[in-house]
Amino acid sequence: MCLYRWSSLVLFFLGSYFFLFFLFLFKDDCSLFMDWEFLSINSCSMSMVILLDWMSTIFISFVFFISSMVIYYSGSYMGSDLYKKRFLFMVLMFVFSMFMMVISPNMISILIGWDGLGLVSYCLVIYFQNYKSYNAGMLTVLTNRIGDVAILLSISWMLNFGGWNFFMYSDFSSWSYYLFVLVVLAGFTKSAQIPFSSWLPAAMAAPTPVSALVHSSTLVTAGVYLLIRFSSMFVYFDCWFFALLGLITMFMAGLGASFEYDLKKIIALSTLSQLGLMMGILFLGFPVLSFFHLLTHAFFKALLFLCAGLIIHCMGDSQDIRHMGGVSVHLPFTSSCFCISSLSLCGLPFLSGFYSKDFIVESYSMSGGNLFFYLIFYVSIGLTVSYSMRLVYYCISDGTGYYVCQSYVEDFTMIFPMIFLTFMSIFSGSVLSWLIFPYPTLVVIPFMTSILSLFFIILGAWLGYELSFYYCGFGLFSLRFYSISVFMGSMWFMPKFSTYMLYSPAFNFSSNLFSVMDMGWGEKVVSNYSLIFFSKMSQFNTYCQSNSFKLLMASFFFVLFFLLI
Repeated sequence: MCLYRWSSLVLFFLGSYFFLFFLFLFKDDCSLFMDWEFLSINSCSMSMVILLDWMSTIFISFVFFISSMVIYYSGSYMGSDLYKKRFLFMVLMFVFSMFMMVISPNMISILIGWDGLGLVSYCLVIYFQNYKSYNAGMLTVLTNRIGDVAILLSISWMLNFGGWNFFMYSDFSSWSYYLFVLVVLAGFTKSAQIPFSSWLPAAMAAPTPVSALVHSSTLVTAGVYLLIRFSSMFVYFDCWFFALLGLITMFMAGLGASFEYDLKKIIALSTLSQLGLMMGILFLGFPVLSFFHLLTHAFFKALLFLCAGLIIHCMGDSQDIRHMGGVSVHLPFTSSCFCISSLSLCGLPFLSGFYSKDFIVESYSMSGGNLFFYLIFYVSIGLTVSYSMRLVYYCISDGTGYYVCQSYVEDFTMIFPMIFLTFMSIFSGSVLSWLIFPYPTLVVIPFMTSILSLFFIILGAWLGYELSFYYCGFGLFSLRFYSISVFMGSMWFMPKFSTYMLYSPAFNFSSNLFSVMDMGWGEKVVSNYSLIFFSKMSQFNTYCQSNSFKLLMASFFFVLFFLLI
């Protein structure tokens, strides 16, 4: 416990230091660039580079703040675990990998942090060591390997540029298109966009504090951050298809969360929905807005996971929301924090989520997108409120799903990080909007367009209530339309596409290749066929000996019939 608190204190001071450093850099509009060249081969220099500008320093400070709170919380949550020291060291390695990735403008040093995130996340997902964790860990690490391969290919491709410092080569050239595609592929796998979305809910097999860290500011946000860094290159290409994938991911995750019953998976799908929003607005040409939402989202999502972890802890490790109900009576402070983080996620005015989401909606309304994008955008905003309303109804309100004989204890070690994150969930949006956008942006849109988001928020709240309320004599919507709810709740069957439908044809193909190529025709014909021939002959001989009287009578009647003819 003491080790957890010291680690938390050190990370909090580091976060404070980097935040003050961000204020210094932002005030003078300057950056700190450190380059150590350790090898030069044929006009291509290999160097270790650190870039500290306003974007990297504030993101690192937020990562350190959230990780310090999560580690402090873990001191109580993992208190009875046998290997809690190992867990702490793995979380610290995870944070260090993210630190390496954020401060690096060099593809080689980015790969160190990128691969570190993938490897440590696999170790944390399989932490509980059961079959479900192993399967989830394999799905997570194999999907992320696609992005790692894309980073490796981009490193080799950047030899054409003469170096690996990507910000020096972000202008248009004949080589840029392939680099653009590889970086987008890497970002999509790490941030779980369609068609790589299935690993993100599966990674919920990890302990809840890890989920809070992963889904707020580390693993899944690494892809978005990398693409924000490369955003100056995107202006030379038509990105409508990638924007469409981001918005469809947002829509699909919102639908899936509205029909899911696992508490952690609902929050994971809400993270996927917000990542789709960040990707969509990034490819539509607003990278700073995407980064702004990335920062505000980090605090209320970490708070949401920490509240969920305490509720699961008190429910005897049951994650099914149908077991819950009346939590507000027994855990009043946790329920208050849970509601504040949910309202911030929905975009309630003057909470942190409102500043980024409202700015994104208004900026997109001014940019003049097509009607299909516009419709998906607003419907997804409504679905965010829908699953948040459903979650609050099932877990917090005075429902009928009491899971009896549980110990409801609000431990101070768990409560203290929630206090800090609640404070940040309320105030971080306004403070960041004043810092990042020092002068107000003029938004000119019609009155009906300005209240359209409010209309969809109210509509989403009503839909969430209807999906969860049980009428007397009528079943739930998810039971009355079971096939629809299964399709929506299973992320459009994407986990099956990523697992069964992928490895079954591969196994059959490898079996055929093994029999044709590895065994060879000589072994197949000479060895196997002679074995099969003598095996069939011996089976026939055994049959004749076992049924001699039947065969004798049958042959007698056959010969007699033949003679009579």
